Amino acid sequence: MRCVIARFPFDLIKSEVEQSMSGITPEPVTGVSVTIGRRLYPVMQVGEVITRQSRRDFTTGEMRRALTRLGFTCHDARPVTPTLDARTDEDALGW
Repeated sequence: MRCVIARFPFDLIKSEVEQSMSGITPEPVTGVSVTIGRRLYPVMQVGEVITRQSRRDFTTGEMRRALTRLGFTCHDARPVTPTLDARTDEDALGW
């Protein structure tokens, strides 16, 4: 499938993306992620590996669209749940 990422055309094939990511250890997921095989990778890490470009050159949206069109499942960032701390309530009152 032909797609444009960071103004450069790429011909991507799902099996080639899977093969490229097979030996790569996933980084901790902090934003949008994609399932490749049985692993969960950050979208930006996958983009960097398959395009060989810096992560600053493309956006999460570009990579998400390309990976979704290839048939991969992308996941939104998980919402951060605040942890309750007893001292937090004291600080809020200023005591």
